[in-house]
Amino acid sequence: MAPSTHAALPRTAETAFYTAVWEITRQIPPGKVFPYGKIAAYIPCPPEVSPDLYRVHRARWAGQAIAVCPDDVPWHRVPAADGRLIIVGKSREEQRRRLEAEGVAFDARGRVKMSLHLWEGPDPAWLEEHGFLRAPDQR
Repeated sequence: MAPSTHAALPRTAETAFYTAVWEITRQIPPGKVFPYGKIAAYIPCPPEVSPDLYRVHRARWAGQAIAVCPDDVPWHRVPAADGRLIIVGKSREEQRRRLEAEGVAFDARGRVKMSLHLWEGPDPAWLEEHGFLRAPDQR
């Protein structure tokens, strides 16, 4: 059997990581979007996780956090980096409806027009105040 290419976030790190994802997502203003990987890039690597493993899986783990987020988290503002609506555990139709209600435009393939709606990210002072990274790796 081939090894899995998807590592799980250790349970000991899950609550803090998910809470951090939700906190950043709450900062995304209406009419803007911010991809999973960009959210995760602001979150320091949990001590239980190797930095290499974290770089590879942090965007997927952010997606898992969005899939189970509390009601006050604007999950609909988190598409894939290429603008696809790939939310797991939520309705893509509902995500699109909510984004359109905020004025977010889509291309002919149904992807968010990222060039028009990509948020620049949290204010550096807010990031520092909340213990997040100021200059995340945006790869």
